[in-house]
Amino acid sequence: MSGGDVAALIAAGGFVLLVLFVAVPLLKLGRVLDETRNSIRDLNQTVSPLLSELTETVTSTNKQLAKVDQITENISEVTTNVSSLVAVFSATLGSPLVKIAGLTQGLRSALLGKKK
Repeated sequence: MSGGDVAALIAAGGFVLLVLFVAVPLLKLGRVLDETRNSIRDLNQTVSPLLSELTETVTSTNKQLAKVDQITENISEVTTNVSSLVAVFSATLGSPLVKIAGLTQGLRSALLGKKK
């Protein structure tokens, strides 16, 4: 064996070691990619039902909000009507009731004042 043959054997052995050294991380990377693919598949299977349930929930919530809007509008109308009724009542009966109360108080103080 000549010196060139020995050098070729050393180079070949070094190349085999390099291939083995690089093969280990590549195999680990392959396992990581397999796990990632499995995780994405599982995630896809669980997200689809969740999205459909979320869609149903949002639809139901929108229906309920529409009902709440109708109730709020009705309450606003009732409040306006009650406010108008109170204004009419106080304008119609408020002033005469105040006068009657004042007259009653005056008569009471006059009668009680004379009794003493």
